[in-house]
Amino acid sequence: MVKLKTAIIALLAAGSIASASDSGVYSFRAQRSLDKGKFAKGYNQLERALLASRKEADLLSEGRVLVAMAQIRAMSLDLNFADSLLSVVRKDVLDQGTLLQYTKVKVSILNTRAKYQEAVKTCNAYDENSLKKADETAQAAFYGECAIAYAAARSDRAQDALKMVGKRSDKKGGFYAFTAARMADLSGNSEADSLYRVAEEKAIKANKPYNTATILYYRSQLKSTPKKEAADLKVRCKNAFELMGLPNNAKRCEE
Repeated sequence: MVKLKTAIIALLAAGSIASASDSGVYSFRAQRSLDKGKFAKGYNQLERALLASRKEADLLSEGRVLVAMAQIRAMSLDLNFADSLLSVVRKDVLDQGTLLQYTKVKVSILNTRAKYQEAVKTCNAYDENSLKKADETAQAAFYGECAIAYAAARSDRAQDALKMVGKRSDKKGGFYAFTAARMADLSGNSEADSLYRVAEEKAIKANKPYNTATILYYRSQLKSTPKKEAADLKVRCKNAFELMGLPNNAKRCEE
């Protein structure tokens, strides 16, 4: 989840953003909005890009936009809508980069729903040769989701996937630490809190409010977190997501 915004930007950048097409212009605007954490505005611009891509009859651009929209819906915990967007993507026209993003979103949705065995099957089914040829940012995002699924399913592939996250990601943003924290959390490892704290510090320094708020939520759910501290974490998490315009995430913070 933590690298999703970066993955969206990478996905859109792989498309027709630099072109003079209407879909390219709207996608470029969406990229800038998402980079600033303006999810509602970015999503609205993607909707316009989708209409434009259909007017242009450009199936690849349409697929890229739909996958980007699905990622945002997954981030906002609107999982049924995210699934519905993916269901209309014509996978046969996607390039390898977009297909990887498509698969990663599927895995992230399954992970959020705690359907880890299904997520593992989806990860294992992806062609490894194609994965090696993908952009490093996209690889890191995919390996991160799969590492979480492997850890939850007690798969012996978990640590290898985490190593690939480390090789393919920029650790300054805390993605590696977050992935390791989620894995420890799902495995019942006591190091989860300390890893979450490292990831939180890095996310704050990198100015990634979505990432920070997500980490606050997971820290509030740890059994080792004192009740008073957990309550404070929930308030901070709720406030952050509300200000980002993500009501589903804010509501989850209250649970």
